[in-house]
Amino acid sequence: MAIASIIQESAISTLAREEDNCGDAILMGWVRQGNHTAFTRLVERHAERFYRLAYRYLQHRQEAEDIVQQSFTRLWGQPELWNPAKQVQFTTWFYRVIINACLDARKGRRIWVEVSEEINDTALLPDDRLQKHEEQRVLEREIQALPERQQTALNLCFYEGISNQEAAEIMGIGLKALQSLLIRAKTTLKERMKICL
Repeated sequence: MAIASIIQESAISTLAREEDNCGDAILMGWVRQGNHTAFTRLVERHAERFYRLAYRYLQHRQEAEDIVQQSFTRLWGQPELWNPAKQVQFTTWFYRVIINACLDARKGRRIWVEVSEEINDTALLPDDRLQKHEEQRVLEREIQALPERQQTALNLCFYEGISNQEAAEIMGIGLKALQSLLIRAKTTLKERMKICL
Protein backbone atom coordinates (compact mmCIF):
# COMPACT_ATOMS: atom_id res chain seq x y z
CA MET A 1 0.00 0.00 0.00
CA ALA A 2 2.80 2.47 0.87
CA ILE A 3 4.58 1.69 -2.41
CA ALA A 4 1.44 2.49 -4.45
CA SER A 5 1.06 5.79 -2.60
CA ILE A 6 4.70 6.72 -3.29
CA ILE A 7 4.32 5.85 -6.97
CA GLN A 8 1.14 7.95 -7.21
CA GLU A 9 2.77 10.95 -5.47
CA SER A 10 5.78 10.64 -7.78
CA ALA A 11 3.52 10.59 -10.86
CA ILE A 12 1.63 13.68 -9.63
CA SER A 13 4.90 15.51 -8.93
CA THR A 14 6.26 14.60 -12.40
CA LEU A 15 3.04 15.75 -14.05
CA ALA A 16 3.17 19.09 -12.19
CA ARG A 17 6.78 19.69 -13.38
CA GLU A 18 5.80 18.80 -16.93
CA GLU A 19 2.84 21.22 -16.78
CA ASP A 20 5.14 24.05 -15.70
CA ASN A 21 7.40 23.53 -18.69
CA CYS A 22 4.96 22.62 -21.44
CA GLY A 23 3.16 24.74 -23.97
CA ASP A 24 -0.45 25.80 -23.93
CA ALA A 25 -1.45 23.20 -26.53
CA ILE A 26 -0.21 20.38 -24.30
CA LEU A 27 -1.95 21.88 -21.27
CA MET A 28 -5.17 22.11 -23.27
CA GLY A 29 -4.80 18.45 -24.21
CA TRP A 30 -4.72 17.61 -20.51
CA VAL A 31 -7.61 19.97 -19.83
CA ARG A 32 -9.65 18.01 -22.41
CA GLN A 33 -8.96 14.94 -20.28
CA GLY A 34 -10.31 16.72 -17.19
CA ASN A 35 -6.96 17.55 -15.57
CA HIS A 36 -7.61 20.29 -12.97
CA THR A 37 -3.92 20.94 -12.39
CA ALA A 38 -3.28 21.63 -16.09
CA PHE A 39 -6.25 24.00 -16.17
CA THR A 40 -4.96 25.80 -13.07
CA ARG A 41 -1.54 26.19 -14.71
CA LEU A 42 -3.16 27.62 -17.82
CA VAL A 43 -5.18 30.13 -15.78
CA GLU A 44 -2.16 31.13 -13.69
CA ARG A 45 -0.08 31.60 -16.83
CA HIS A 46 -2.54 33.85 -18.68
CA ALA A 47 -5.23 35.33 -16.41
CA GLU A 48 -3.38 38.58 -15.77
CA ARG A 49 -2.85 39.41 -19.46
CA PHE A 50 -6.50 38.72 -20.26
CA TYR A 51 -7.63 40.76 -17.28
CA ARG A 52 -5.56 43.75 -18.47
CA LEU A 53 -7.22 43.56 -21.88
CA ALA A 54 -10.72 43.24 -20.38
CA TYR A 55 -10.04 46.20 -18.11
CA ARG A 56 -8.92 48.31 -21.09
CA TYR A 57 -12.31 47.68 -22.65
CA LEU A 58 -14.56 47.91 -19.63
CA GLN A 59 -12.72 50.35 -17.35
CA HIS A 60 -14.21 48.50 -14.39
CA ARG A 61 -12.22 46.06 -12.26
CA GLN A 62 -15.01 43.74 -11.16
CA GLU A 63 -16.52 43.45 -14.63
CA ALA A 64 -13.10 42.70 -16.12
CA GLU A 65 -12.47 40.01 -13.50
CA ASP A 66 -15.92 38.53 -14.12
CA ILE A 67 -15.35 38.41 -17.90
CA VAL A 68 -12.04 36.58 -17.48
CA GLN A 69 -13.42 34.19 -14.87
CA GLN A 70 -16.51 33.39 -16.94
CA SER A 71 -14.41 32.85 -20.06
CA PHE A 72 -12.06 30.44 -18.29
CA THR A 73 -15.01 28.66 -16.66
CA ARG A 74 -16.59 28.20 -20.07
CA LEU A 75 -13.28 26.86 -21.38
CA TRP A 76 -13.14 24.32 -18.54
CA GLY A 77 -16.66 23.16 -19.34
CA GLN A 78 -16.10 23.10 -23.11
CA PRO A 79 -12.37 22.70 -23.82
CA GLU A 80 -13.16 21.55 -27.35
CA LEU A 81 -14.02 25.18 -28.21
CA TRP A 82 -10.31 25.69 -28.90
CA ASN A 83 -9.35 23.59 -31.88
CA PRO A 84 -5.58 23.04 -32.24
CA ALA A 85 -6.13 21.67 -35.74
CA LYS A 86 -6.89 25.23 -36.90
CA GLN A 87 -3.23 26.12 -36.24
CA VAL A 88 -4.15 29.08 -34.02
CA GLN A 89 -2.22 29.60 -30.80
CA PHE A 90 -4.27 29.28 -27.64
CA THR A 91 -3.53 32.86 -26.57
CA THR A 92 -4.50 34.26 -29.99
CA TRP A 93 -7.81 32.42 -29.81
CA PHE A 94 -8.49 33.34 -26.16
CA TYR A 95 -7.77 37.05 -26.78
CA ARG A 96 -10.60 36.90 -29.32
CA VAL A 97 -12.86 35.21 -26.73
CA ILE A 98 -12.12 37.99 -24.21
CA ILE A 99 -12.61 40.76 -26.78
CA ASN A 100 -15.98 39.35 -27.84
CA ALA A 101 -17.11 38.96 -24.22
CA CYS A 102 -16.12 42.57 -23.49
CA LEU A 103 -17.91 43.90 -26.55
CA ASP A 104 -21.02 41.94 -25.55
CA ALA A 105 -20.81 43.34 -22.01
CA ARG A 106 -20.61 46.90 -23.33
CA LYS A 107 -23.60 46.62 -25.63
CA GLY A 108 -26.60 48.57 -24.44
CA ARG A 109 -24.90 50.38 -21.62
CA ARG A 110 -22.65 53.35 -21.18
CA ILE A 111 -19.15 52.81 -19.84
CA TRP A 112 -18.10 55.17 -17.10
CA VAL A 113 -14.41 55.69 -16.55
CA GLU A 114 -13.29 55.09 -13.00
CA VAL A 115 -11.81 58.35 -11.84
CA SER A 116 -11.01 57.09 -8.37
CA GLU A 117 -7.69 55.52 -9.39
CA GLU A 118 -4.67 57.22 -7.95
CA ILE A 119 -1.75 58.30 -10.07
CA ASN A 120 1.33 56.73 -8.55
CA ASP A 121 3.78 59.45 -9.55
CA THR A 122 4.47 61.02 -6.16
CA ALA A 123 7.27 63.16 -7.61
CA LEU A 124 4.66 65.41 -9.22
CA LEU A 125 3.19 68.36 -7.40
CA PRO A 126 -0.52 68.03 -6.56
CA ASP A 127 -1.57 70.38 -9.39
CA ASP A 128 0.60 68.46 -11.88
CA ARG A 129 -0.84 65.16 -10.68
CA LEU A 130 -4.34 66.52 -11.09
CA GLN A 131 -3.52 67.71 -14.62
CA LYS A 132 -1.97 64.37 -15.52
CA HIS A 133 -4.96 62.54 -14.07
CA GLU A 134 -7.36 64.69 -16.12
CA GLU A 135 -5.37 64.11 -19.31
CA GLN A 136 -5.43 60.36 -18.69
CA ARG A 137 -9.17 60.43 -18.00
CA VAL A 138 -9.84 62.34 -21.23
CA LEU A 139 -7.60 59.97 -23.21
CA GLU A 140 -9.42 56.92 -21.81
CA ARG A 141 -12.78 58.48 -22.66
CA GLU A 142 -11.63 59.23 -26.22
CA ILE A 143 -10.27 55.69 -26.68
CA GLN A 144 -13.65 54.34 -25.55
CA ALA A 145 -15.31 56.55 -28.21
CA LEU A 146 -13.24 55.07 -31.08
CA PRO A 147 -14.84 52.54 -33.42
CA GLU A 148 -14.55 48.99 -32.05
CA ARG A 149 -11.91 47.79 -34.49
CA GLN A 150 -9.65 50.82 -33.92
CA GLN A 151 -10.03 50.39 -30.17
CA THR A 152 -9.21 46.70 -30.40
CA ALA A 153 -6.09 47.39 -32.49
CA LEU A 154 -4.87 50.00 -29.98
CA ASN A 155 -5.57 47.79 -26.97
CA LEU A 156 -3.75 44.81 -28.43
CA CYS A 157 -0.71 46.57 -29.90
CA PHE A 158 -0.04 49.39 -27.45
CA TYR A 159 -1.45 48.29 -24.14
CA GLU A 160 -0.89 44.54 -24.39
CA GLY A 161 2.35 44.81 -26.38
CA ILE A 162 1.28 42.17 -28.89
CA SER A 163 3.04 42.23 -32.24
CA ASN A 164 1.14 43.71 -35.16
CA GLN A 165 1.16 40.32 -36.87
CA GLU A 166 -0.40 38.50 -33.91
CA ALA A 167 -2.91 41.32 -33.35
CA ALA A 168 -3.95 41.02 -37.00
CA GLU A 169 -4.45 37.26 -36.51
CA ILE A 170 -6.50 37.84 -33.33
CA MET A 171 -8.70 40.31 -35.19
CA GLY A 172 -8.91 38.13 -38.30
CA ILE A 173 -7.58 40.83 -40.63
CA GLY A 174 -4.48 41.41 -42.72
CA LEU A 175 -1.39 43.20 -41.42
CA LYS A 176 -1.94 46.25 -43.65
CA ALA A 177 -5.55 46.55 -42.46
CA LEU A 178 -4.35 46.49 -38.84
CA GLN A 179 -1.75 49.16 -39.53
CA SER A 180 -4.41 51.30 -41.17
CA LEU A 181 -6.64 50.94 -38.11
CA LEU A 182 -3.78 52.01 -35.85
CA ILE A 183 -2.98 55.05 -37.97
CA ARG A 184 -6.61 56.14 -38.06
CA ALA A 185 -6.98 55.63 -34.31
CA LYS A 186 -3.84 57.64 -33.49
CA THR A 187 -4.84 60.43 -35.87
CA THR A 188 -8.34 60.63 -34.37
CA LEU A 189 -6.98 60.64 -30.82
CA LYS A 190 -4.48 63.42 -31.57
CA GLU A 191 -7.21 65.60 -33.06
CA ARG A 192 -9.65 64.95 -30.22
CA MET A 193 -7.04 65.49 -27.51
CA LYS A 194 -6.16 68.92 -28.98
CA ILE A 195 -9.82 69.92 -28.79
CA CYS A 196 -10.42 68.49 -25.31
CA LEU A 197 -7.36 69.88 -23.54
